[in-house]
Amino acid sequence: MIARRLPVSALRAVTVGALMVGTLAGCAKRGDIVVDEGVGITAIRSRCPAVGIPDYTGDVTMFRTPGDKTATNIDVVATMTNVRTQCNEEQGDKVFATATFDVLARRSDSGAARQVTIPFFVSVLQGGNTVASKRVGSVTVNFAAGQERAQAQGTASAYIDRGAATLPQEIRDRITRKRKPGDTDAAVDPLADPQVRAAVARASFELLVGFQLNNDQLAYNATR
Repeated sequence: MIARRLPVSALRAVTVGALMVGTLAGCAKRGDIVVDEGVGITAIRSRCPAVGIPDYTGDVTMFRTPGDKTATNIDVVATMTNVRTQCNEEQGDKVFATATFDVLARRSDSGAARQVTIPFFVSVLQGGNTVASKRVGSVTVNFAAGQERAQAQGTASAYIDRGAATLPQEIRDRITRKRKPGDTDAAVDPLADPQVRAAVARASFELLVGFQLNNDQLAYNATR
């Protein structure tokens, strides 16, 4: 599964100082709830989380002198890209999801060989606004002597409670109940029911990855 960039507010629950609410968009795929006109829902969502990078956390800019954010003071710029995930939802009481990503970095001084270690976070968001877990890791980029650009790969993983990611049977029955033309609720979307919609939201998880930025770095990304 390939990650999508998330709109800004997903980061509110993940990184201090962000002003964001997260959503993931995309076409119907395996595991989505899909409506089959006239007969109700034909496929139930996967327990595996969607994966994404919250806005403003997929890039990091490091400066030589703190407080000086001019272009001539830039030391290293890095971008997180090619985020992919694998998920095991078939065994045990936990769903295990792993995300891999590439970090593409560029430095201003391409002299001596150098290592740059960049922190990143992996967070599990439940229902779009509740942080179920958060961990911080790091990825190290190695610049060879005379090399301006370098690339590294990072890995992040998280566990999700299987029970929390499973729709209650009553809700599943209400969503998947076959409806025939002429039924009073044949044309009513079951997800329009606030109780059903809330249950689906509670059982929906997102695996978010991004650079672990401080407030200054986050503000720089948001205003540049």
